[in-house]
Amino acid sequence: MIKKIGVLTSGGDAPGMNAAIAGVIKAAIAKGIEPYVVKDGYKGLVNKQIEKVDSKFASDIISKGGTIIGSARFVEFKDEEVRKVAVENLKEIGIEALVVIGGDGSYQGAEKLTQLGINCVGLPGTIDNDIVSSDYTIGFDTALNTVVRSIDAIRDTMNSHNRCSVVEIMGNACGDLTLYAATATGAEVFSTKESFLTEEEICLEVKKMADAGKRSVIVAIAEKMYPDAHKLAEKIEQASGYVTRATILGHVQRGGIPSAMDRYLATTAGVFAVEQLVEGKGGLYIGMSENKLVARDINSTLNMPRKDQTKEYEQLRKINKVL
Repeated sequence: MIKKIGVLTSGGDAPGMNAAIAGVIKAAIAKGIEPYVVKDGYKGLVNKQIEKVDSKFASDIISKGGTIIGSARFVEFKDEEVRKVAVENLKEIGIEALVVIGGDGSYQGAEKLTQLGINCVGLPGTIDNDIVSSDYTIGFDTALNTVVRSIDAIRDTMNSHNRCSVVEIMGNACGDLTLYAATATGAEVFSTKESFLTEEEICLEVKKMADAGKRSVIVAIAEKMYPDAHKLAEKIEQASGYVTRATILGHVQRGGIPSAMDRYLATTAGVFAVEQLVEGKGGLYIGMSENKLVARDINSTLNMPRKDQTKEYEQLRKINKVL
């Protein structure tokens, strides 16, 4: 029976990370295990920023956005000697297992720590939903709702003034936020890495909307697809006649109070992770598959092919172009 468990967050913050931390803490306490938090991700392991916490700490953070224990990029952790320092720091305190909340890069670190004798289990914490081994990630639902509310608000103004708006959405080369938001808001034109439109194709589509007398048009684009969203808006205006402006939602998509679904996923995944560690398992990743939590080998999840969504993109494109 392990006596002490640690938890850290790594990579970009995501709403629901605190609920996951709380789930780990409460599950550990329920099993008679002392819970510890590691500040600022893997950097905190090396700098010994490790603190014991209690159930009150967990209860106070469950509804907060971001990550209360901090996160940081720490490329030095790729160095085995640096990882050995982290392991020694954990052993000095008596922490025998670790829950890592983050994305694919975070899991690689977790796998390497497992190989050095500290069993680790990863939880999917990212707004991008770009972890292919899980249907949904912690933070995606909250971010999606933020995007949808933003587009709805923009639509009100576009419709009032007969205009077009380009909305740039996060995703880090994954189009799920854009696809789901376009579906939920009826965005007339959308473009992602998986279903890319050139600037000329976007202009042509919007021109068709203008010729048909469409009162407002939303063009939803995934980040990193075009050099400059504002320049794209200028091209659309010249081609279509619509007064067109660009809105880059940016980091507003990362923050905010986590949704009920993100809290549920995060809490249950945290509890499930502790159960795996209590059973002596490590090098695992907890994901959501067919509405069930599953534990998979980290190495296998890093090499899983992404689901082909071509038909979904094509169907949505046809529906949203209906006038």
